[in-house]
Order: sequence, then C-alpha cells, then structure tokens
Amino acid sequence: MQVNNELKKMVAFIKQEAHEKAREINIKADEEFSIEKSKLVRTETLAIDAKYERKFKQAELSQQIARSNVTNKTRLKVLAARQQLLDDIFDKAREKLADISKDAGRYEDILKNLVLECVYALNERDVSIRVREKDIGVVKRAVEKAEGEYKEELRVEIEEGNWLPADGFVYPLSSLSPSRAI
Repeated sequence: MQVNNELKKMVAFIKQEAHEKAREINIKADEEFSIEKSKLVRTETLAIDAKYERKFKQAELSQQIARSNVTNKTRLKVLAARQQLLDDIFDKAREKLADISKDAGRYEDILKNLVLECVYALNERDVSIRVREKDIGVVKRAVEKAEGEYKEELRVEIEEGNWLPADGFVYPLSSLSPSRAI
C-alpha cells in the first residue's frame, strides 16, 4: 500500500509536471505565434502603404500632366490669338506705310528718324543703309538731316544698286547682308 501510495504520488507529480510543461509550451507557442503574426501584419502593412504611396504618386503625376496639358493648350491658344493680333497689326501698318510715302515731307521726317534710331541702336558712326530705288532722293535728304542732328560725326552710305524690294516692305535684319546694314 505504501508503494502504491508512493506510486500514485509519483504519477501525480509527473502528471503535474507534464501539465505545467504543456502549459509553458502552449504559452511559448502563443507568444511566438503572436510575434510572427505581428511581423506578418507589419510587413503587409508596409507593403500596402508602399503600394498606396506609389498609386498616390502616380495619381498626382497624372494630375500634374493633365494640368500641364491644359496649361499648354491654353498657352497655345493665347499665343495663336496674339500672333493673329500681331499679324493684323502688321497688315494695318503695311497699309498705312504705303500711304505715308505719298506725303513727301512727313515721309522724309520719318526716314530721318528711322536712320537716327538705327544709328543709336547700332552705336556706330559709319553705317550703310539699303532703300527702295524710288526713294533715293527723299532718303538722301533724310540722311543729310540725320547727319546734322546726330551728336557726333556720322557717315551714312546708301547702298545704290542693292535696293530693297519695290513692294514697299522692309524685311528683318537677318535677311540682309552680314554687314551692319539698316
């Protein structure tokens, strides 16, 4: 009986130890599960945040591109309207310029002022100008007046034989000879 009692105590002790060990294993497994679950949740959260950030940046970039396209279209419309307005102004100016040459006194004064303006803009005392062949007389008188008004000695050469077109339009400087012609 005493052996039996001792045996029962030992069995009870071993069972008790086994239950405690099983409980410790369960607690440790639960902790490890929680840690692993937290890592997975954190990893997936970071992945979702990165994906959201990437999509947000793509959406923002798309908005900027759309805004830029709208701005560029508007800018192009403004430039087209501006160009049309300038073309209209130039056409009206050409019409008025054709009429100006009919008033010899006024035309001579305008040519004198143009010569002076060009001389001041070029900052040169020796210049060469091109004119229409039919304007040679009035231009010579205008140059004489300009030479008289210029604050320093001025020498203006009229390129005879190298005439501007007879249609009455003056072309940009870039289309003239590389010399300092006005």
